[in-house]
Amino acid sequence: MSQTKASKKTNRAASGKSRASGKAAGASSKSSAGKPLDHPDRKRLPPLLRLAWFSLNQAFRRRIAHLKITPDQFTILRWLTECDPDWPTQRELGAKMASDPNTITSLLKRMEAAKVVERKPHETDKRANRILITATGKNKYKKARQIAVDLQTEVLGALPADKRDEFFSHLETLAQACRETLDGPPPRDGE
Repeated sequence: MSQTKASKKTNRAASGKSRASGKAAGASSKSSAGKPLDHPDRKRLPPLLRLAWFSLNQAFRRRIAHLKITPDQFTILRWLTECDPDWPTQRELGAKMASDPNTITSLLKRMEAAKVVERKPHETDKRANRILITATGKNKYKKARQIAVDLQTEVLGALPADKRDEFFSHLETLAQACRETLDGPPPRDGE
């Protein structure tokens, strides 16, 4: 595939347009039979997931910039709003977000400085902190949530309404399969 064709294909994917009319969803214009899984003519999971995530994340970042929060901060505010108030310790929040402790600590420090969350010592475990959302955090979350819902509705509009639940089911299956690879065997010597 030439660079020009690859660029056009990437641009179509990013803009939500495709030449799939008249074809089964996901069908490729070229047969991929017999080609290796990572062949340039085949659709590949990592680049597609990265393109989808990066594009969605950047669109959301731009749309909530006026609220002075980031997508990661929105995610923390969402977890804090939706969870049991006795649940969120800093460590549990990191696990829920699939982030390392240093990243969560840095993120929470910035959020504390912005007065959208506060950390309180855990009642029984002195090594742990409970994370609480403030009134300012609730207000920002409420505004950002509507933006998130609108963006998700816009993006999902690329799929037929009757296929969206199936899409989420497949995506959830892939997410779980990816998570399970974390516990997979280490690389063998010489590979």
